Amino acid sequence: MPNKDIPQIKNEEQYEALRDQGMSKQKAARIANTKNKDMDTGGEKYEKRSKEDLYQKAKEVGIEGRSKMTKKELIEALRKG
Repeated sequence: MPNKDIPQIKNEEQYEALRDQGMSKQKAARIANTKNKDMDTGGEKYEKRSKEDLYQKAKEVGIEGRSKMTKKELIEALRKG
């Protein structure tokens, strides 16, 4: 039975990458624990979204340099996570 007092990180790799970028523990955990409905295995695909939607998603996950990226670059950056 898992200990409910210890927070669980669902995507440890993403969490560590976000922490390395200087994000707070809480924000990194919140993002890493969010189910990514935008993956190619299900849900809406990035290509169907507008550049503005992709920009907002990139902003949400803390991708740097997003304001100068093309739609294709935003998609690639989001997929790398």
